[in-house]
Amino acid sequence: MRRVELLLTSLEYIEGHLRDDIKTEDVAAACFCSKSTLEKMFRCVNCISVHDYIVRRRMMQAARLLAGSPERTILDIALEYGYSTHESFARAFRQVWNCKPSEFRKMKYELYPRLRIPTENGGQDNMGNRHVDISELYDLFQERKDCYFVCCDIKEMIRINEISHKTGDLAIIEAMDRMSAAAGEGDVVFRIGGDEFCILTDSREEAYAENIAEAIRARNGETFSGGDGEVALSLHTTAVRLEQKRVCYDELYTGLHEAMREAILAGK
Repeated sequence: MRRVELLLTSLEYIEGHLRDDIKTEDVAAACFCSKSTLEKMFRCVNCISVHDYIVRRRMMQAARLLAGSPERTILDIALEYGYSTHESFARAFRQVWNCKPSEFRKMKYELYPRLRIPTENGGQDNMGNRHVDISELYDLFQERKDCYFVCCDIKEMIRINEISHKTGDLAIIEAMDRMSAAAGEGDVVFRIGGDEFCILTDSREEAYAENIAEAIRARNGETFSGGDGEVALSLHTTAVRLEQKRVCYDELYTGLHEAMREAILAGK
């Protein structure tokens, strides 16, 4: 739970200070932890550094302004997000969107940039439309406050890790693959802990979420190649909708973890 609390505190702090000149050290201080501890946790859960997450969140918001507020100048938007010059803002924008801010305004771009993540064979895999870049989560939570989540937790993860750390990493990839296969086209998969994951559906129908959960449970006991042999993998799985009047990482993640605890106690 300590790692989850650090994640929640850091995300909330960053969201509230996107327009300020914040550094990783500032986020760590707000979380009452060391910079190295925060970085390790962030990379484990989000596969991205704290600094890169901050940049991506700023550029996500800047892109919204560029697309939705044509009357505002690029320099005005750059200054709002802490960039003193057009050039420095353009460099950061290109890192995320692979184009200049002026080009973004003229062309139709998909609003959410896709993050490429390493795969088990050392290559890179585009997360596609069923996985989500961590920097778009906050916006999706706002848009889908009334939609269902499907939460999953790997069973006996300690046993799997005891085989080898590589086997544990492969189990995480297998779990997310199973969730992606069960999810619908508009649903997104994200990670909330070391071996805990969620699907944010695009549906307010309980039956829809339950069907996804059942499809995941149906594969419990199937094996995957753990490097030195076949390893059985099962997931605790439950569907839940959280009643939230406003988006708050603390309430959201706490609610999702509570739903997982109840599912584990119920043997789901």
